[in-house]
Amino acid sequence: MLRKILLLTLVLMVPVLATAQNATKAKALLEEVYNKVKGYDNIYVDFKYSLENTEANTKSETRGNATLQGNKYLVDLFGSIQMFDGKKVYTVVPDNEEVIIEDKSEDENNITPSKMLTFYREGHTYQWDILQNVKGRKIQYVKLIPIDTNSQIKSILLGVDAETKHIYKLIETGKNGTKTTISVNSFKTNQALSNTLFTFNAKKYEDEGYYIIRN
Repeated sequence: MLRKILLLTLVLMVPVLATAQNATKAKALLEEVYNKVKGYDNIYVDFKYSLENTEANTKSETRGNATLQGNKYLVDLFGSIQMFDGKKVYTVVPDNEEVIIEDKSEDENNITPSKMLTFYREGHTYQWDILQNVKGRKIQYVKLIPIDTNSQIKSILLGVDAETKHIYKLIETGKNGTKTTISVNSFKTNQALSNTLFTFNAKKYEDEGYYIIRN
């Protein structure tokens, strides 16, 4: 009888131990990604952005790019340019000929462009997921589940290049069924950046007739 109880206990423990080991392995891989990213002076990413909701029968795709240096960033997406100089966020909307200046620092509760490559370090549970072969590249996926039950995000799949330890793809699934996918086309590091890249030139836009909104 005792042997049966011990055997049953071991059988029940195997999935628990396997899950714990997979979670540890997943977190260790993401730490490798983080350490790799933090070793760069700056990062340039060219990417494809897609948004899909099958229930609402909506799907859209566009391309964008982002330059990141520390907590500063410059993002070109949806026909607008957004820049964070470490203190303020500047959003340039050419179609409206306006610039919106928000006098605020980064909100810790939001995933901003400068956090896109590091947000996964906290606030989630981790699961080791599938391994894909993409044109000869091995992409290991890690599934992140938000710890906050009030989060609007159901899960996030992060695809990591097993060789370079760079993020290849991010797939975010919302509780409303919306799926957001960011696929990296080009990942460049330690580029020669202009000293004024993250400096907002108000006069330039005023001379071009832009309306500047200061919030």
